[in-house]
Amino acid sequence: MRQSLRIALVLAAASVLCVTGCKTAARPAGPDLSKLTDDFVYGSLALSPVGATSAGYHEHNGIRLDEQVDDFSAAGIDQQHKFYSDFHNRLAVIAQDSLSPEDRADYQIIDNQINLSLLELEKIQSYRHNPTGYVELVGNALFNPFVLEYAPLETRYRQIIQRLQKIPALVQQAQANLADAPEIWNRVAREENDGNLDLIDKALRAEAPDALKADYDHAAGPALDALRGFTKFLKDDLSKKTSDWRLGKEKYDPKFAYTLVSGKKPEQVLAEAETALKDVREQMAKLAAPETVKQALDKIAQQHTTPAGYMDQAKMDLTEATNYVREKHLVTLGSGGNLQVIPTPEFMRGIYSVAGFNAAPALEPQLGAFYWVTPIPANMPKARVESKLREYNRYGMMEITIHEAMPGHYVQFEFSNALEPKSRRVLRSIFGNGPYVEGWALYTQQMMSDEGFMNNSPELRLSMMKQLLRSIANSILDIRLQTMGMTEQQALDLMMNDTFQEKEEATGKFQRAQLSSCQLPMYFIGWRGWLDTREAYKMRKGSAFQLQQFHDAALKDSAVPLPALGALLQ
Repeated sequence: MRQSLRIALVLAAASVLCVTGCKTAARPAGPDLSKLTDDFVYGSLALSPVGATSAGYHEHNGIRLDEQVDDFSAAGIDQQHKFYSDFHNRLAVIAQDSLSPEDRADYQIIDNQINLSLLELEKIQSYRHNPTGYVELVGNALFNPFVLEYAPLETRYRQIIQRLQKIPALVQQAQANLADAPEIWNRVAREENDGNLDLIDKALRAEAPDALKADYDHAAGPALDALRGFTKFLKDDLSKKTSDWRLGKEKYDPKFAYTLVSGKKPEQVLAEAETALKDVREQMAKLAAPETVKQALDKIAQQHTTPAGYMDQAKMDLTEATNYVREKHLVTLGSGGNLQVIPTPEFMRGIYSVAGFNAAPALEPQLGAFYWVTPIPANMPKARVESKLREYNRYGMMEITIHEAMPGHYVQFEFSNALEPKSRRVLRSIFGNGPYVEGWALYTQQMMSDEGFMNNSPELRLSMMKQLLRSIANSILDIRLQTMGMTEQQALDLMMNDTFQEKEEATGKFQRAQLSSCQLPMYFIGWRGWLDTREAYKMRKGSAFQLQQFHDAALKDSAVPLPALGALLQ
């Protein structure tokens, strides 16, 4: 799973084609779109200093963003609302039909990001109900300057100290804003906050330069006290004010449209997903014969590493996949070696229970990109450890590595970070289309098997199809859980019985489905979108079609809405 770290209130932003109603009649040309894009990108980043650091944007109108944290005071929230409302008016005077295909794609991204942000601020209001947003904001505020080497260590530690000093005020804002919370969000926030406490008290403290240790300790004390107080608030106060984690159809439908840009309603995607689930199961049955699918998968599941070797397995898989992509010329690989395989930060393990990818900053692509692998806790019960290792066996772990890193998210974002102009690069990197991003990663899993990876391994293909089933089920889960009252048992039955998932995996996915909305359908919608785009491109090219050429051309445009991608490919 890979998405850019949150910008302000928005969990996952994308765009939708003309969702607010396109005008076909010509209108007078409005402001230059390139200037508006610059203003939107950098103005948005300035509203979220923590997100700005992750994007490589360090100063705005003389304000050092790396020393600031996001403002969730009443005035700060009003400022966000005014920003997006004003941009809505600025965008409205631009005639879409007068724009080039590239500019039109950017227009759509901005337009739908505005609509999504206003929906969040006016109706969803996560800042009033979801404590995990604040907890993860604190973690990202401190972790990014710690690991991203955009300045000398002492400079970055001075910025970390400045942010530590602002944590007590941020916690006060959070406690003032939070009116209630679903218990699952509350519990995960407390668990992730323990990771923040360890980050501040141990990891950051241990690496502080000698000249700044006293300053660090002075700032860390009140920050730790505030965060411990926040955990107590969550447990003793907010836990008594529970609410439903389900978004509900009234809020879900517009968020679905703005986020996924499928041109389809949730009910249509649900029907397509349920049909696809049956089709893939039939393909798996043919591949597994004469055994049953479950028997074949059980044999594959026995081929796994140990908890101690889990991280090393991911690193070896990355090397093997990289060599194959380069040998077979499946997509052009850059010369940079900036990808690091590291343990998932503790404050992010609630949502990244297995693995994730965090790209190099769009404005500083020379800095590190991270393939996060979540370690198996030492205190995890033996049965749960075995369940997880069976799910992420030799072939299951390779599929994750293909998806997250090679040639999945890492390669996609390396292309993205080369896009010009700079404002377009940052716009599409941060606010780009989720199905483009997640769809590419899932598409590459199928493509690697299609191209013969691991000696045309039937075990790898069966594992890929199992994960494809899981991605199809993601759409079914999200739509039915958020809008149709699907129960936990129904969700677990779908995952364990219909898509062959281990109990540990299914339980973790159910938690993820409770923590997010409109993110899980990105995989299925995006996978179908990439296959459709490739087929249309292949028909245009005829005998001149080359797979590497298609991949390079499509990735160079970065994360535009998939319905718009075809118009950009020549």
